[in-house]
Amino acid sequence: MKIMSIKDTVTLNNGVTMPRLGFGVFKVEEGQEVISSVKSAIETGYRAIDTAAAYRNEEGVGQAIRESGVPREELFITTKVWNARQGYETTLEAFEESRQKLGLEYLDLYLIHWPVKGKYKDTWRALEKLYNDGLVRSIGVSNFQTHHLDDLFTENTIIPVVNQIEYHPLLTQEKVKSYCDAKNIYVTAWSPLMQGHLDLPILAELSKKYGKSPAQIVIRWDLQKGVITIPKSVKPERIRENAAVYDFELSAEDVAAIDGLNKDHRFGSHPDTFNF
Repeated sequence: MKIMSIKDTVTLNNGVTMPRLGFGVFKVEEGQEVISSVKSAIETGYRAIDTAAAYRNEEGVGQAIRESGVPREELFITTKVWNARQGYETTLEAFEESRQKLGLEYLDLYLIHWPVKGKYKDTWRALEKLYNDGLVRSIGVSNFQTHHLDDLFTENTIIPVVNQIEYHPLLTQEKVKSYCDAKNIYVTAWSPLMQGHLDLPILAELSKKYGKSPAQIVIRWDLQKGVITIPKSVKPERIRENAAVYDFELSAEDVAAIDGLNKDHRFGSHPDTFNF
């Protein structure tokens, strides 16, 4: 798979194109911090911004988009419906609140943040309505295991375009990824840099070999695995560093060595036991 630049995109199962590398804003503070971070990312060349109602920074993301000077149609904006708002009518209301906070006429991608038991099917019906009404260009899920997807597929009419999951060298979720690959659902990696836990001997070794930081090695690994990735940072130099992954390529052996780090280790919650 040739991955040439930050402009590279994937074509989702509904024909919409989405950047392979995006910018996440989880735990980035509302106000100046998120505005500055998003503007820095856009200046660096990122065109996909991933936020969520639960991050409480949609207004700042919207302001940064407006101040960036980049035409709206060149950007790919994702947000998510939070657990407490799931259900049919409440999801429609939550979407409109997010849209108003972002100050956008439409969104590029809207996700169910977590598979809330007894709610996510009704939530998905609301997402299908938003998609059919043209308010969002594509719809997907986050943190869904294969059994959640199987359950969704008993009633849905639209297949999710992505499943955003915790995915990194210590948690490769091969069963979920294989399932999604077979259904033409792209996996997006959240927490791709393991919340900074990058001090692994193999990553140090590859860092030295390629002259790249451990973070750059992991981001490049994601891209070569065909996974969309959304690293987050609030430091302009780190935002630029995370995007500087197009002047080298990991060998097949080195990709396999990183694959071998998997320990099914989560830094976040498990989708079957989360309680929020």
